[in-house]
Amino acid sequence: MKILLADDHAVLRSGLKFILAEAFKDATFGEAEDSRQAVERALADSWDLVILDLSMPGRGGLDVLKELRTHCPKTPVLILSMYVERQFAVRAFRAGAAGYLTKASAGAELLRAVKRILEGGRYVSAVLAEQLASELGQVGGGLPHERLSDREFEILRLIALGKTVKEIAEELSLSVSTISTYRMRVLEKMKLRTSAELTHYAINNKLVE
Repeated sequence: MKILLADDHAVLRSGLKFILAEAFKDATFGEAEDSRQAVERALADSWDLVILDLSMPGRGGLDVLKELRTHCPKTPVLILSMYVERQFAVRAFRAGAAGYLTKASAGAELLRAVKRILEGGRYVSAVLAEQLASELGQVGGGLPHERLSDREFEILRLIALGKTVKEIAEELSLSVSTISTYRMRVLEKMKLRTSAELTHYAINNKLVE
């Protein structure tokens, strides 16, 4: 069995590898420390499972997930994230994730999640299950940010993290004008006026840390 671990923290990758190697004696592992490496290594080989951090340097995790689902549709992807809020899990499942696990619960739930996914199922922690059951059945969302597209949501978070339009454009390999257009669209949809207001909103709703 081959598992690709994509996370920008070497200590976390080592911890995941240790836990999985103990349970799956025949497992071999690959590693990626940023979004570019994750895509390159996922496409360069065949994997039984990819464990993907939602927030790595480079392109957003949802973008990476969508690319993997396009080019490696049979390879299941387990999202590992620091975010417990339901909107992150909802977006991940809509993008094709086979499971969603928070880093805080990874130690206790990792093996259950991996076994479930390798059996062909999906996995979500009990903490998020009830929220997801109702959220996935809704069209749109109750809060302003839940009505944003995945790209708009990603740009909202990057702005809230203090990145400039130019920095965001470079990170996402898009033009400055495209990012500016997305920024204006986000402001309009959320009925806000400035990046400072976006940042305040994101912090209050725990969209960034």
